[in-house]
Amino acid sequence: MNEVTFLHNFKDVANAPGGVQRLRELVLQLAATGRLVPRVANEGDSESLAVAICDERERLADEGGLRLAAALPDVDSGSQSVSVPDHWRWIRLGNLASKIGSGSTPRGGSKVYVNDGIPFLRSQNIWNDGVRLDDVVFISAETHGKMRNTHVKPNDILLNITGASLGRCAIAPVDFPAANVSQHVTIIRPLLTETRHFLHICLLAPLGQGMIWGRQVGMAREGLSKKVLEQFEIPLPPLEEQKRIVTKVDELMRLCDRLEAQQQEREKLLPLLSRANHARFVAKPTVSHLEPLFQRPRLSSTEDLRNTVLTLGVTGRLTQRLPGDDSAMTLLKEMQEQQTLLHQAIVGRNRTAVSNAVLPEWASKLPDSWETPHFDDVLVITSGITKGRNLAGRRTVRLPYLRVANVQRWQLSLEQMKEIEILEEERERYRLLRGDIVMIEGGDWDKLGRAAIWNEEIKDCVFQNHIFRVRSPDKTKLLPEWVMLFANSPLGREYFESCSKQTTNLASINMTQLRACRLPLPSTAEQKRIVDKVKYLLELVDRLDGKKSVAADTAQLFATAAVAAITSTEFTENERMKPPIIEVVTALKVGKKPKTRDVAPLATILLQTGGEASAKELWKQSDLLEIDAFYRQLKTEMAKGWITEPEKAFVKEVEVQ
Repeated sequence: MNEVTFLHNFKDVANAPGGVQRLRELVLQLAATGRLVPRVANEGDSESLAVAICDERERLADEGGLRLAAALPDVDSGSQSVSVPDHWRWIRLGNLASKIGSGSTPRGGSKVYVNDGIPFLRSQNIWNDGVRLDDVVFISAETHGKMRNTHVKPNDILLNITGASLGRCAIAPVDFPAANVSQHVTIIRPLLTETRHFLHICLLAPLGQGMIWGRQVGMAREGLSKKVLEQFEIPLPPLEEQKRIVTKVDELMRLCDRLEAQQQEREKLLPLLSRANHARFVAKPTVSHLEPLFQRPRLSSTEDLRNTVLTLGVTGRLTQRLPGDDSAMTLLKEMQEQQTLLHQAIVGRNRTAVSNAVLPEWASKLPDSWETPHFDDVLVITSGITKGRNLAGRRTVRLPYLRVANVQRWQLSLEQMKEIEILEEERERYRLLRGDIVMIEGGDWDKLGRAAIWNEEIKDCVFQNHIFRVRSPDKTKLLPEWVMLFANSPLGREYFESCSKQTTNLASINMTQLRACRLPLPSTAEQKRIVDKVKYLLELVDRLDGKKSVAADTAQLFATAAVAAITSTEFTENERMKPPIIEVVTALKVGKKPKTRDVAPLATILLQTGGEASAKELWKQSDLLEIDAFYRQLKTEMAKGWITEPEKAFVKEVEVQ
């Protein structure tokens, strides 16, 4: 594929996932290798520019009294895998710059930061489109004065040399104020400031990024040393040609910006159009309203298709009532009677009635033959076992138990099961039986109320207190699959979200709210038909989703291959995304011993494991899947004095496996 063929396929590349980024890389690579603008006669060649750069080196040494490193050996142009025009030449980065060097951490580290002073630039301040000062920190003028070798000057190129942002670089503007840099940022100061823009392009192009990522040093963290940077081979065109290249790159990057903005605006509108189409169809499921969902797939997300199928299913608009179907009223009365008996057998006491007389809006759209009981009218709901109870001196048994992490929407994930110690007398009360529905009490918004069915995959398994067990009195008449279908549908999720208790990142529902939830109830025969129809339709949607995914992957591969063919590089996005791995380290110890009635699951774990553990180890052993929930509980137990932190926590990098 060449540039002409590529232009014929421009739309395919631009619309592919990451396509605009591919175009940016193409522009930069064509610019860095001399294929973006034609040569203009009488502009000279790069030899005269190389001489001017050498002269400037000598002038600075003589007049400025600077101690510059000795010139590096010339580049063997024949050894380069990328070709450039004959009137260009290759030159090492060290021969283009009067300074290449990273900053350092001021003595005292972050303790010396001040509210106002000299900007201290870290890797998060360096971006390809410029230096960002929105979260910059400051050092005093005195500290800045002690770090003379790392003063930033206007027109310096600042390059991130470590971490996940390795390779990002920016040019300090002409009017840039005094600043300093950390050890994660290196200063590249061109001998001729006029070359800074083209040099910036070379470093951002796949040509430069390939050298940056391919020649890094360090095991647990990526990094570039000064000696490695100095050896980089840079293509050097005549200065006037550089200016024309920079102008053309700026022009094309503005086009890419506009294209990206249009795509982002379109991506914002597509979900709105998709939801509008599906809402129209749900309100009036006619053929004319169905057509946009399938004939214009870009206007309909597969997630919206799933939600539409589920909504139509639980509101009785996927199937029709047949003459031989029993009455839902008869089923309701039978389930209410059996529910009372089952509740008494499991819980051991009479239940209090729920107070939720208000019918949801969707109830008016149900078939006339359906009923809308509360969950508590026809189902027995039980909360699970609290971990960390003091059971010393009592007869106990260890059993496998279901945690929040094991319950996904529609299915269970049982690869990693844990055991819990419970009282022998509690075994039957908390044991899961085939056909039990298990529902999540809370967590992130996408986890709230998610439901799955237990099919006795593990013998004698119990469940934790952050899970609700919902049991049908007669699983052959009130199908567990029907209850799960409603709980996971948009109607069920909407109810759980509307009445949930919310924190900063998490949400939860309580037993009373779940008992008060209304359940659309058709006859048993209708339940079976709807469950089967929904299953069939969701399988079709999954197939459609797979086709869309394959199409997107194919488009992305095409875009990458097209750019790689033109730029003669195999540079890929995956090679750039290499974030450093870190972990929080702190020792946690038992403080005062909690009493039997205290809910102190973390302190209890520490007592059972020797009295001390790291935060990471304690989190792994706890049932608190969400890190926010873990730290909230940890904070509570530390405030009570049950857990102490003898040493201040710190962050360390761990070696990448």
